[in-house]
Amino acid sequence: MRRDELLDAAEGLLCDQGSESLTLAAVAERAGVSKGGLLYHFASKEALIKGMVERLIAEFDELLASSPGDTYTKRYLAATLTAVRAGKLRRWAVVTGASGNVFLLTPLREAMARWHREGLTSEPDPVASSIVRLACEGLWDVASHDPDTHSEADLQALETRLLAML
Repeated sequence: MRRDELLDAAEGLLCDQGSESLTLAAVAERAGVSKGGLLYHFASKEALIKGMVERLIAEFDELLASSPGDTYTKRYLAATLTAVRAGKLRRWAVVTGASGNVFLLTPLREAMARWHREGLTSEPDPVASSIVRLACEGLWDVASHDPDTHSEADLQALETRLLAML
């Protein structure tokens, strides 16, 4: 069993049943491995949550780096839409899992601050850029609770409107 499959099982458990359900035994059962197999990769529940947080940050950083756009905010919008369209909506599950531990949330908070401050002063319109980035956060949050909220046509219309703001 690969590390990502274990993280997927933990995130799925959080999304389906909430933070109270996140136990190593439950994650192992959902992933179809022994608890020992899970412990080989993650020695504790905190290590599992830390792994989810680290993966979330790394994946979004990779999306940002590979997204098209001549400004950071355009890349941010493209990365967000890619994540929403692909169903990579882990943020809510990760935050739910880490919510009881400020230490575990710190890397995500730092990443969010970086993502929202990056290149803002070099944007043609920093206020519009902030609005677009905040709209991305709202879209991601809504889609994480109800992935079927927006059709592809809706997402295209939102993208067009948000790009026009920039």
